[in-house]
Amino acid sequence: MPPALPVFRAEASSPPRMIYLSGPMTGLPDYNYPAFHVAADYLRSAGHAVFNPAEWWRGPVDEFPVRRAFARYAQFICLEADAVVMLPGWKNSKGACAELLLAINCGLGVYEMEGEP
Repeated sequence: MPPALPVFRAEASSPPRMIYLSGPMTGLPDYNYPAFHVAADYLRSAGHAVFNPAEWWRGPVDEFPVRRAFARYAQFICLEADAVVMLPGWKNSKGACAELLLAINCGLGVYEMEGEP
């Protein structure tokens, strides 16, 4: 069973973080990109830097380079991020759970998104 996570509070008064945004994509309408974009905008408006995987690939969906994408996501989590924020539904996503475990093993803070941004 996935661990319970603290909620990330994005107030502008908190120190700026370098955040990787994680959540479910596969099988959801528009790959859940709208939720990723809303969350990224919300976190950025509070002064945080955000790696939004929904912004990474601009090409056709059928040409998505899965292995290259996962390598880039893992590189950011391991070398650049200081926090990972999980979007609602992450517990049902194999990819998001893998990103969570990677972040935990790298010693990063891992949080759930605060309500609806």
